[in-house]
Amino acid sequence: MSLSLTRSHLANQKGNAMLDLDAEYLSDVHRQFRAELRKFVVNEIVPHAESWETDGAVPRQVYEQMGALGFLGLAAPTEFGGADFDALGTVVFGEELGRSGFGGVAASIADHADMALPVVVAAGTREQQRRLVPDVAAGRRILGFAVTEPGGGSDLTRMKTTAVRNGDEWLLNGQKTFITNAVSADLFITVARTDPAARGAKGFSLFVVEKGSQGISVGSNFKKTGWCSSDMSEVFFENFRVPAENLLGDEGRGFYVLMQRLERERMSMCAQCIGMMERALEITLQHVKNRPAYGHTLWDLQSIRHEMAGYASDLTAAKLLIYHAAAKKSRGESTRLETSMMKATVPQLMKRLVDGCVQMHGASGYMRGMEIERIWRDTRPFSLGGGAAAVMLDEVAKLL
Repeated sequence: MSLSLTRSHLANQKGNAMLDLDAEYLSDVHRQFRAELRKFVVNEIVPHAESWETDGAVPRQVYEQMGALGFLGLAAPTEFGGADFDALGTVVFGEELGRSGFGGVAASIADHADMALPVVVAAGTREQQRRLVPDVAAGRRILGFAVTEPGGGSDLTRMKTTAVRNGDEWLLNGQKTFITNAVSADLFITVARTDPAARGAKGFSLFVVEKGSQGISVGSNFKKTGWCSSDMSEVFFENFRVPAENLLGDEGRGFYVLMQRLERERMSMCAQCIGMMERALEITLQHVKNRPAYGHTLWDLQSIRHEMAGYASDLTAAKLLIYHAAAKKSRGESTRLETSMMKATVPQLMKRLVDGCVQMHGASGYMRGMEIERIWRDTRPFSLGGGAAAVMLDEVAKLL
């Protein structure tokens, strides 16, 4: 598929068979934000992102460009260069990044702007926000979220990283892994156990740590099957000194801050899934309607039409769930049930839908260089990060 065709479809698509939910759920400000972000994705991400796949990271200047245009400070107060957007802004942001077709780009930028930064805004003091938020919202400093550990995974209570108070500092020791933006980041939000006697979710605290100081090191960029344009690695702390003023939120309450932000993270990830599924469905519809088969086209086969209709229906239902949850969250209501449901089901739907789209492309759908093949590779991590599907189903069951 030519770049000009890709740009045309990205710029003009309304979701094909998908319902247009913008009029129902979004304000004029949201819709304007979508239009401006889509233009940026089409002109500044899609033409260049293939080279970022090879390089293994999104270039720093992309963050700076997006920050200058006001795309990175979604949850930040306007006085610090943010947009002070609600959860519906998160959904728009995730969808448009996902619609680029580059899951790694979407993951890196969303992790910086819509997963890590909101924690600083939610838990940080006024002084911490003043000191940290403007540079992050402007893209001048890249932010990473260093939480996952080798033996922990979705069970955050198993974290072994520790922080011990030493005068006006904390001494941080431990290891984090599978950290998005690990290589690129200037700053990390990390969590460590500060009360060794506490059990379960108690006794964890959040810290802002700055890379480049003695006692912190980052491993090599992981070689992944998908999300190739997103740098990911390990982060090691060895008697790393963190100033006391970099404690984020109340001591011992870090786990609860993480739990609160998980709703937004899961919403963001699922919105990225929606954008990628819409793109996969769009290019596959174009393919089957033009691919000759048995004297007609693939679209003339009832089984093909029915399969595509089923995908469009499932995708519409998933999108409705996400928009409903975002609207509730924007009103200040809890969405723990809805976000657990969507995180359990939307990435699973994406795997099934995109795999079906590859099948409809035949052998060409399995070739490197084909957009549908890259989307297919990029689907898998979404059901792993932010809570594995099995864990999310158990979370849903607890709330029934």
